[in-house]
Amino acid sequence: MTRTRPEVVAFDVNETLLDLAPVGAALTEQGSSADALPAVFSRTLLTGLAGSTAGTWFSFRAAFESSVAQVTGLPGTACSAVADAFMELSPHPDVEPALRRLVGAGVRVVTLSHGAPGVAEAGLTRGGVAVLVERMLTSESIRAWKPAREAYLWAVGVCGVAPEQMALVAAQSWDVLGARRAGLTTGFTSGRSERVFADVLGAPDVQGGTLVEVVDALLALPPR
Repeated sequence: MTRTRPEVVAFDVNETLLDLAPVGAALTEQGSSADALPAVFSRTLLTGLAGSTAGTWFSFRAAFESSVAQVTGLPGTACSAVADAFMELSPHPDVEPALRRLVGAGVRVVTLSHGAPGVAEAGLTRGGVAVLVERMLTSESIRAWKPAREAYLWAVGVCGVAPEQMALVAAQSWDVLGARRAGLTTGFTSGRSERVFADVLGAPDVQGGTLVEVVDALLALPPR
């Protein structure tokens, strides 16, 4: 399928746009270690995907707190305090220039997370870039976890475009897979924890080491 320049670009939030370092710091403050963060985050996603596959829904925060307890053995109050740190996140350095490129080119920008409501707003406001984002969406509104197809199609519907007119940019291969299966154009950045795209999942339409590179590749696609 020939991809064209999108009218809307949706960004994943946790890790793709926002740096999770404050969550790691909170783990240390609560008596664990920031080194546990990758395992905690991975288990959170595993728990969410398992619940979705089995037909059971729960929030990202609930899955995260459960995962903190599983990985670190911290008590419930400490797990809750670590989860609170999601409201302290800030954007990665490449976020602002990438968003400004899109807005300057007349492309609409939204976020699409399956995380807790308010996280994107808090982080992007802290970074001074919330004004560049038209909508901040979380699929918790429809009780779905990405990469479920309905999460992406819901975002498409909210934005009033066809699937092929929206792109999803993420730092996780599985998120890109879900968006592609829903008919969206896809972009992957290797500048986060995943250094290469998972080739068993196919390939993104565009990719780059930074969000700026991904955005430039999307803008270089032929017009509709």
